Amino acid sequence: MGFLGSLLGIIGFGIGIPLGLLLGFLLFIYVEPGDVKEPISRPIHEFDTNSLLDILPEIPLWVKHPDYDRIDWLNKLLSDIWPYLDKAICDVIKSTAEPVFAEYIGKFKLKSVEFKNLSLGTIPPSIYVRWAGNPNITLVLKLLSLRITVQLVDVQLFAAPRIILKPLVPTFPCFASIAVSLMEKPHLDFGLNLLGGDVMAIPGVYQYVQDTIKKQVASLYLWPQTFEIPILDGSVGSTKKPVGILHVKVVRAIKLLKMDLLGASDPYVKLSLSGDKLPAKKTSIKMKNLNPEWNEDFKLTVKDPDSQVLQLHVYDWEKVGTHDKLGMQIVPLRLLTPHETKEFTLNLVKNTNPNDPHNKKWRGKLVVELTFKPFIDDSELFSGSLHGSRKREDMVGKGSEDVSLNRAGLLLVLLQGAEDVEGNHHNNPYAVVNFGGEQKKTKMIKKTRDPCWNEEFQFVLEEAPLKEKIRIEVMSRRTGFSFRRKESLGYVDINLNDVVHNGRINEKYNLINSRNGVLHVEIRWKEI
Repeated sequence: MGFLGSLLGIIGFGIGIPLGLLLGFLLFIYVEPGDVKEPISRPIHEFDTNSLLDILPEIPLWVKHPDYDRIDWLNKLLSDIWPYLDKAICDVIKSTAEPVFAEYIGKFKLKSVEFKNLSLGTIPPSIYVRWAGNPNITLVLKLLSLRITVQLVDVQLFAAPRIILKPLVPTFPCFASIAVSLMEKPHLDFGLNLLGGDVMAIPGVYQYVQDTIKKQVASLYLWPQTFEIPILDGSVGSTKKPVGILHVKVVRAIKLLKMDLLGASDPYVKLSLSGDKLPAKKTSIKMKNLNPEWNEDFKLTVKDPDSQVLQLHVYDWEKVGTHDKLGMQIVPLRLLTPHETKEFTLNLVKNTNPNDPHNKKWRGKLVVELTFKPFIDDSELFSGSLHGSRKREDMVGKGSEDVSLNRAGLLLVLLQGAEDVEGNHHNNPYAVVNFGGEQKKTKMIKKTRDPCWNEEFQFVLEEAPLKEKIRIEVMSRRTGFSFRRKESLGYVDINLNDVVHNGRINEKYNLINSRNGVLHVEIRWKEI
């Protein structure tokens, strides 16, 4: 019986295997799955930042940068100049970090914060950036009588940068800015010794730090995001200039999600333009309302209407903790005709990835009205109704002042620098621009009497500022211990009447309440 059972088992195994393979093959060939859908494709510039970060690792280098090559000549040059570059970079780090450290001295009973050692080591990075260096960076904190030492060791950095020199100009060095972006998420590995122990050895800390660094760096510099370093000033086109104003009216929302367990949501809308580093604008908060009506107007400065998109995010306000995201949507500016108001009723989604199943969930609708108004000087760049009666030459015969009084526009203030500014207690100058109830500041330049800022500020106005003045004040702020934290180095009030009529002024002004101080400023007015 045992022999017969074994024989039957062998026969069954021999028949079952071929028969199973045959049935599997037939099912694979002739049976089609019913739940497979064709993926939806969209232009890459219509994706939001989070969706781009999800799909970018799947894009090969030859797509992101077709001219991807090795540049051994630059690596050889970098190796030769590394000892000098190391010192220069460390000096920049010191000059940047010390004012920040000084802000905390005296707070939290902190006596001093200083670099004990600061060196990037003797091993230079290479491009494609692969740097396993031996830096010596030691930070010493004196807290009461306690001396705390923090040391950064064993730094390893792997990154693939894309460097573009643009635009090309007939002025040395023949390019106006450097645009840098990363082709893939960077890998940064390092050790952090605190009081002699490696903090990164604590379970969970290493992975958390790695994920946080990658996410933050990728959101800022991963292609197609770029970091632009201006080389020449704005007169030779180092950065993109504004070409118009986008008027946004947030009208209402319809049937939003209920996020609170008790009661309805408390919605508000944040809106911004892609590629714009200015803070997002926000509507008011409508408490306990799933069908809020705002009817609020906003103005955004447009630099590239062919590629920029309006990003709209709806949030549920929370008194404590993070605000819940109710939904979002985007509107490409290329859908707009200049000077024509267009209403959009947008279905809110979780993100702009069309293949995300979460986007099938109902999240409500958002109604907005959009109007793009190009500046008069840039009207010839756009098609549509702009080529009709909107051109400047069609205004011949009208009083220039009457035309300007009835037009909105953009006031551009470029603070180039100052000369011979001197404080009684410290010389760390920065400039403050006060106009129309708004205040904007330049960066602080440490220990100099001749600061160079080259920073531009924008003011969107409902009408030409014919009878208004703008005040620019040069201030100095202490970086170490001082009884006087801030002091004025002089100011100037500039009448904007000439700016409106001439379109631009570029002058040097003697500062009031300053012995010899001079401020160099350029102001432009662009009408809509």
